[in-house]
Amino acid sequence: MSEHILVTGGSRGIGAAVVRLAVHRGYEVTFTFQHDDEAAEQLVHHCGVRATAVRADVRDADEAVAVVDAADQRGQLVALVNNAGTTGPLGTFLTTPDATVREVFDVNVFGAMAYTRAAAEHWIRQGRPGVIVNLSSIAARTGAPGEYVGYAASKAAVDSFTTGLGRELAGSHIRVVGVAPGTTDTDIHAAAGDPGRPGRVAGKVPLGRVAEPEEIAEAVLWALSHQASYVTATTIDVAGGL
Repeated sequence: MSEHILVTGGSRGIGAAVVRLAVHRGYEVTFTFQHDDEAAEQLVHHCGVRATAVRADVRDADEAVAVVDAADQRGQLVALVNNAGTTGPLGTFLTTPDATVREVFDVNVFGAMAYTRAAAEHWIRQGRPGVIVNLSSIAARTGAPGEYVGYAASKAAVDSFTTGLGRELAGSHIRVVGVAPGTTDTDIHAAAGDPGRPGRVAGKVPLGRVAEPEEIAEAVLWALSHQASYVTATTIDVAGGL
C-alpha cells in the first residue's frame, strides 16, 4: 500500500506546493479545500490520480474524523499537514472586529487541533507511527504589529501546540513538527487586502526577497520524511534570515 499524506487547505499557495511536491516524491495525497473549486480541479488535473480533493471545513471536528478515515482507506496515512489558515484583513488590532479574530483562531488553531486529534487517535488505535506538520508563521515571533496581531497570536498558539503535543505523543511514535514561513509569494496577501505586500516587505528580509511556495514545501516534505526521524516538538523557521 502506498504512503498517503493529508494536507488541509491544499488547493492554493503553500498547500498546493506541498501537494505537488509530495506527488512528485511518490506519495498519494488527499487535500482539503473549502471554496475554490477551480483551483482544486486544476491541481488534481496537474497531479493526476495520485491526488484527491475533498471539500471540507477545517472547523468541523466531526468532518475531520471522516476525512482522516477516508484518506487512510485510499492509502496508508503516514502524515498530516495542517496548512489551512487565514490572516483576516490587514489592520491594527483595535480596528479588527472580535468576529474576525475568532475566525482566525477557529481556522488556524482549532481547525489544526481537530485534524491533529483525528489523525493521532487514528494512528494510536491502529498502533502505527505518524507525523504531523503544522504550518506556523514567522509572525508568531514578530507579532505583526499594525498588520494582523490576531493572526500572529494564533500562530504562536500553534507553536506552543507543536511543542507540547510533540512531547506528549513521542511515546506513541508520532512526531509533531512546525514549519514557520516568512513572507511568501501567495494570494493570501490579496485575500488580506494588500496584494503588493510581498514586494513591499522584501527589503526587510536579510536574503533580500520573499519566499516562493515551493521553498516552504521543501521544508514541509523534509519534516515529514524519514530523514527527519529525530525531529519533533520543534518549529523550523524558513524565513530568509528573519
